[in-house]
Amino acid sequence: MTSVDQIWYGCRLATLSPLRQGLGLVEDGMIAAVGGRIAYAGPAADAPSALDAKQRTDCEGRWITPGLIDCHTHLVHGGNRAAEFERRLAGASYEEIARAGGGIVSTVKATRQASTEQLIAATLPRLDALIAEGVTTIEIKSGYGLELDTERRQLQAARQLGNERAVSVRTTFLGAHTVPPEMKGNSAAYIDAVCETMLPRIAAEGLADAVDAFCEGIAFSPDETARVFAKAQALGLPVRLHADQLSNLHGAALAARFGALSADHLEYADDEGIAAMAQAGTVAVVLPGAFYFIRERQTPPIDAMRRHGVPIALATDSNPGTSPLTSLLLAMNMGATLFRLTVDECIAAVTREAARALGLFAETGSLDAGKFCDLAIWNIEQPAELVYRIGFNPLHTRVWHGHSHIAASGIA
Repeated sequence: MTSVDQIWYGCRLATLSPLRQGLGLVEDGMIAAVGGRIAYAGPAADAPSALDAKQRTDCEGRWITPGLIDCHTHLVHGGNRAAEFERRLAGASYEEIARAGGGIVSTVKATRQASTEQLIAATLPRLDALIAEGVTTIEIKSGYGLELDTERRQLQAARQLGNERAVSVRTTFLGAHTVPPEMKGNSAAYIDAVCETMLPRIAAEGLADAVDAFCEGIAFSPDETARVFAKAQALGLPVRLHADQLSNLHGAALAARFGALSADHLEYADDEGIAAMAQAGTVAVVLPGAFYFIRERQTPPIDAMRRHGVPIALATDSNPGTSPLTSLLLAMNMGATLFRLTVDECIAAVTREAARALGLFAETGSLDAGKFCDLAIWNIEQPAELVYRIGFNPLHTRVWHGHSHIAASGIA
C-alpha cells in the first residue's frame, strides 16, 4: 500500500507533458499528490493499484490543466495612468503627455513615493484577479524605481506577495527599463550605475531570479544591453529581454547570444533572430495585451517561430502604461484572435512554455510526477473553451503545491 496525501479522480487531463502528444490529453484520468508534488498523473487504469489517500476528490468529469503561469508582468507599481489613457483617446500624443510629466515618468514618481507596504497593498487586487483565474506562478519585474532604493522596494514587495498569497513568485530586476528623468540624455552613465551599483547589490541580497532590459530606440542600445547582460551573467543571474517590440535592433539575436531564458514582444524580430533563438533554446514570449492597447500593426513572426521550432509563451505584460491587463484567460483569447495562435499553442503558452521562459520547467508547467502539484480544475466540456470565451471565468478549483486555496474573490 502506497500512502499519498490526496487523489483527484473522475477527471479529464490536459497534462502538457512532453512525453505525450499535443496537450497530452487523458480522458479518464487521475492525479495523486504527496508532499505538495505530483506522485502520479495519467490514466486511472494505469495508476498504481494500491494507493491509500488521506483525501479523495471526485472531479465529476471536469478538466484539469497545470496551474497557469503568467511569465511576464510589471505588477508592482504605484499609481495608474487612466487619466493619460483618456487624454490619448481625446487626441493627445504620447510625446505631448510625456512632456507634461506623464508616461513612465509619472509611474516612476508614484512608485518612488510608495513604501513597500503601500506597493503590496496596491498590487494585491491585481494579483488576486490573476489567482482567481487559476494562476499558480507569476513573474514580477521591477523597473519603476530607476534608482537602487525603489528598485529594491519593488523586488521586496514582489517577494512578500508570495507570502501573502498561495502563489509562486519569480522576481526580475529591470533596472535597465528606461533612463530616469534626473539622468535624461545620459544613458551611458545610467548603465554604469545599473552595472556597478544596482545589480551587484540586488544580486547580493538575493532579490532577483533574473535580469531583464529594454533594448529599443526609446530605451537602451544593443551595446548598453550587452553590458547589463554581461554583468548579470558574471553575478550568476540568467537574463531575459524586451526585444524588437517597436523596431528591429536585432534584440532576438542579442538575447540568443547571451543564452537568454526568453525574448519578449518580438513584433519586429527577423528570421535570423528567430533562428538564433531556436539554436540557443530561448523562448519567445508574445504579449498581445500591449499589442492591442497601443494599437500596434505588426504582429510577431509566429510562422517563423513555428518553422524554427521556437517555444512560444504568452503573458499579460500587466503594467500601468501599455497593458493594464490582469486576465491571463483574456490574453489567451487575444493570442488566438490577434496573433492566430492555435488553441493548443495558447494553452501550452501559459503552462509548459511559460515555465520554460522562467527556467522552471523542471518544477512546474506540466502534470508529470515529481513536479509541484499546481493544478487548475475547470468547469468546461473541452479545452478550447479556455481560449474561446471572453470575460468568463470557468475555474472550479485552484490547487497550489497540493492544497486547494481560495482567492480573495472567493474563487478557488
